[in-house]
Amino acid sequence: MQNKNVRSLSTFNNELKLKGFNVFQIESDGGAIRLYSRKDFYKICLTTGKSKIHYSDKSFEQEGSILFFGNPNIPYSWETISTTYVGYTVLFSEDFFKASDRSESLQNSPLFKIGGTPVLKIDEQQREFLNTIFRKMIEEQKSDYTYKDDLIRNYINLIIHEALKLQPSEHYDQHKNAATRLTSVFLELLERQFPVESADHPLRLKTAQDYAKHLNVHVNYLNRAVKEVTGKSTTTHITERIVSEAKALLQHTAWNIADIAYALGFEYTTYFNNFFKRLTGTNPKTLRLQEV
Repeated sequence: MQNKNVRSLSTFNNELKLKGFNVFQIESDGGAIRLYSRKDFYKICLTTGKSKIHYSDKSFEQEGSILFFGNPNIPYSWETISTTYVGYTVLFSEDFFKASDRSESLQNSPLFKIGGTPVLKIDEQQREFLNTIFRKMIEEQKSDYTYKDDLIRNYINLIIHEALKLQPSEHYDQHKNAATRLTSVFLELLERQFPVESADHPLRLKTAQDYAKHLNVHVNYLNRAVKEVTGKSTTTHITERIVSEAKALLQHTAWNIADIAYALGFEYTTYFNNFFKRLTGTNPKTLRLQEV
């Protein structure tokens, strides 16, 4: 059953990449927990129900109707708490969104950027309006209209502009101190190292010292700031992100393990194998075989 699900997900992702977008209605599946260790697409969700969203180093517990904006460079997970959970989701690549070259990079949007506002509470009137937009996108996705991609881009823009007019969720903690600003920059810099696209271009920044030097601060100051804001050390953030990328490369590419090790900054495959087993409890080869 697990292999069937993996194949179905793989097929879904392949189809999505061919078009650059997908729109669908969320089915009711209370109690589900979705982990997104690798996301190649921006995501906008319109949902009604009770859920807990873990986004970067923050958590949001929401009940009612919300709009959520997911950035492919920021790891997050979504826990559905209520048994009745409905809504819509649109997934799209930045290439699809910027096909006309008139749109600003989504990385600069306050809705998608690190330190932005990914969760917005909406009222019933706003929910009905946005429901209509999502239903229109679903209809166009099924149509044979020649310019449906352009039309869907317009619908996505409309959702974004409607969201920009809303007030941020009251549960969103907007830090303004220096430690948090530095931590946000560190997390953004960390995410910019991924995904690893080629073994010929291995990770440039691999240690806390590397990041501190790049940010022009003392490593002890960086470590204190990151620990204070996130509760985790700088090294832990780096290690967890490398492990996440290692899993993604093992599961979603045909690279040999030696190439993966080199791409992630390990001089010897043995070092990578020991690192991976220490952090995950299994070795890279075993994990890859489990996904076949």
